Amino acid sequence: MQPSSTRVNPDLINIRRLFATPLASLQYPDAQWLNAELKTLITTRMAQDLCGTQRSNDGGWQSAHDFAQWGGEACDALVGFAREFANQLTAVHNEQYGFTEPAFEWKLNAWANVNEAGHSNALHGHPGAFWSGVYWVDAGGREENASVGGDLEFIDPRGMVASTYNPALRMRVEDCLTAGFSSTCSATSGTFVMFPSWLMHAVRRFEGTRPRMSIAFNFGV
Repeated sequence: MQPSSTRVNPDLINIRRLFATPLASLQYPDAQWLNAELKTLITTRMAQDLCGTQRSNDGGWQSAHDFAQWGGEACDALVGFAREFANQLTAVHNEQYGFTEPAFEWKLNAWANVNEAGHSNALHGHPGAFWSGVYWVDAGGREENASVGGDLEFIDPRGMVASTYNPALRMRVEDCLTAGFSSTCSATSGTFVMFPSWLMHAVRRFEGTRPRMSIAFNFGV
């Protein structure tokens, strides 16, 4: 009697990727106009408040959490876009009806960030919010030159996995190659990214020759 083959056919392996962590991205449809307007708004605010605020930023400038109240067509357009983006990513569970679309008004706060060469943002999360997001007004040249850095970095919330035993080991499963490590998202002007607020993240050191400008958002209920 012939022994059965011990070779595993990878096509027959059934894999469920449990507890996925979403990172959603969306391009603003008229980013060129919006970003030009927002640059003017941010530059004006910086001139009025040279010190800004200090939170996760190592260098750079951050505004107060009042971007949504700045007013003007560009500000209102981005805030409205952000709210709709959060709505599209959210479901509300109801014991009687199951999952339904949200019918509440988000409690939103947002602020502007400006990093220049040598600046970064330390690892942090956003407690008290459900979704957090970043809109890049100007990626500071990251699209043309990856060496300027300033990438958004996310840390695996489960901590170290196989790296505890051997840092060269990886899980050869789609979307799991960085399990136990970190993943990055490169800044792109006009792009909005959204992620769970509990996901720890940082901004790597930026080395561009023009300012890297972004708007950060928190969505709570």
